[in-house]
Amino acid sequence: MGKNQFWMIIAALVALNCFTVIFFLSKTEWASGDGETVATVGNESISKQEWINELETRYGKDTLRDLVDQKVVEQMAEKYHIKVSEQDVNRELMMMKSLYGTYGKQEGSEEKWKQQIKHSLLLEELLTRDAVIEEEELKSYYKQNKKLFDIPDSYHISQIATKSKKDAEQTLQELEQGSSFQALAMERSIDEFTANQGGDLGFVSEEDDRVPASVFNKIKELKQGKWSEPIETENGYTILFLHEKVPGKKYSYKEVKDQIRRQIALEQMDIPISAQTFWEEAKVDWLYGKGEKND
Repeated sequence: MGKNQFWMIIAALVALNCFTVIFFLSKTEWASGDGETVATVGNESISKQEWINELETRYGKDTLRDLVDQKVVEQMAEKYHIKVSEQDVNRELMMMKSLYGTYGKQEGSEEKWKQQIKHSLLLEELLTRDAVIEEEELKSYYKQNKKLFDIPDSYHISQIATKSKKDAEQTLQELEQGSSFQALAMERSIDEFTANQGGDLGFVSEEDDRVPASVFNKIKELKQGKWSEPIETENGYTILFLHEKVPGKKYSYKEVKDQIRRQIALEQMDIPISAQTFWEEAKVDWLYGKGEKND
């Protein structure tokens, strides 16, 4: 399995977790308000209970499966005395930020990401716990893919893109008067993709082709929590805001040896990275039938 696929799985888990919180809060907090109306269409109304029932029909099984998977991984990790260190979790988080430009504010808190990374690392360790990879093969992989473990300086930025310098200067004036960067980005940025995210562009590095070198040089000059003066681009002007800088790091073979072992083992095993492998061992019995995992 490649790293891009790994982070897609992480992102999906975070999104599902966010939904899980919302969904189950709605189930508990609204239990006493079944008849309350959430929408009206002409003379007809839609009750909270109808809405909740529809949510459960569409997402309930997947949400419950995710919760079961989390418990299964926790119990199996305890059974086989498998742990992952905070250092391992932080390294993966740093790589995710720096190499994949992922992890924007809209995607969930850093703590939520770390929880999902820990869960995924535990699952990988469980799946590959009996795999034996020769030291020579591990070192060869490291040498051939060393660039993957050399993390560049990365910057989490947001932007407000405008057509003209006049628009950019007006935006800057409103920012200085206390207007929200996120709100202004959603209101007037001409870059539709980032505008919908409140201007959030995620993490960028010097190797990122989304940002021209001239603009990236301005990013490096910014202080955390500050925005830039209007910067001319080929499409107009942009104002940048720096949320966070992640200093680059070169990881040694020793630091990433376990990560490489898991990577090679999973590729050789060619199995889905799923906690459902352990459902029978964990004696899972759930609402949708004992031992039933998939639709």
